[in-house]
Amino acid sequence: MAHPRWHHILTESQRHVLKALDEWNSSSGDYSDFLTHMHKAWHYLLHAEFHKDKIDYHYRDPKTGLHRMIDGEPKAWDLEKCLKERYPDSGNTVRLNAELFVALRNKVEHRYEHNLRIVTGGKAQAYVINYEQEMTGYFGVGYSLADRLRFPLSVQALTADGYEEMRKAARELPRKTRDLVARYEAGIEQSVLDDLRYDYRVRLVPITGSKTDADLAVNFVKFDKLTEEERRTMVEAGRKGTVIIRDRCVEVADLDRMRPAQVAARVEEQLPFRFRASVEHVEMWKRLEIRPAKGSGAPHATDTRYCSYNEAFDQYVYTEAWIGKILREIGTVEKYRAFFGREPRVKTRAATSAEAA
Repeated sequence: MAHPRWHHILTESQRHVLKALDEWNSSSGDYSDFLTHMHKAWHYLLHAEFHKDKIDYHYRDPKTGLHRMIDGEPKAWDLEKCLKERYPDSGNTVRLNAELFVALRNKVEHRYEHNLRIVTGGKAQAYVINYEQEMTGYFGVGYSLADRLRFPLSVQALTADGYEEMRKAARELPRKTRDLVARYEAGIEQSVLDDLRYDYRVRLVPITGSKTDADLAVNFVKFDKLTEEERRTMVEAGRKGTVIIRDRCVEVADLDRMRPAQVAARVEEQLPFRFRASVEHVEMWKRLEIRPAKGSGAPHATDTRYCSYNEAFDQYVYTEAWIGKILREIGTVEKYRAFFGREPRVKTRAATSAEAA
């Protein structure tokens, strides 16, 4: 059976992200090629999403309403436009991370690529992880690239001399390049700069002791799954010293799924108007038919990209992709009006103050 058009666009996106990672992980890799391939990977990924959602992602002439044409084909949105459409909130962490690399791609100087690679390493890691999460969140874990990627081997950071060489390379970066990043981050809140979705920094700690068949060479511990004491220790370790924390194996059902109130809160914080779990959220899942009504004889008949049924608790839980879908559908006042046929409720000063508290 022939694949739909969005599948081919997504396949091309995956091809570019794998090429980008090859460039990054290769000792002779080219940083500008990494930027170019990741740019295309994100670009095609968002085009695939828009295509599947039947969103016209082509520029139109504001006077005639007709598509702008290039070489006989409609001109597709560039990545910056796609990011604004996918993440309407200009302060969205994933969008800010991606927009930084759009700016770097336009400014990078070939002779300082090695230095820039070191300075932006954590942000580049977040750029790639955000891509994987966006892709699997929308298209499902079956499209994950995790089984095709490997943790790169390196000697550079394993010796004191190697670490000092990295610091030296960072200091030698030209002022105008450093200033580009500094100016870009000047208007960003510290909470965003510290967010792993913007800058993914890790500390490697060798693991000793017995090993089971299930162990991998690299084990990831999610920060939000740690206790408060472990979090404080990890944050302090990020400033100085090292820390070894105990391994924990916990079986979790519906990992990273959200209840309606959590969805509504996440959506509303990115909008200038109210979004209520009992009103807008209910209307949206009904009209977009992502799940059956309560008491349905087939409760598992959900659109698994966005929602699943938890039989043990008799409730529906929602995915990160559902938040993205909501924002694409009603993320502006104009889209809200078109979808609901009414004016949105503007956030009151009291509500805004309560959210900021």
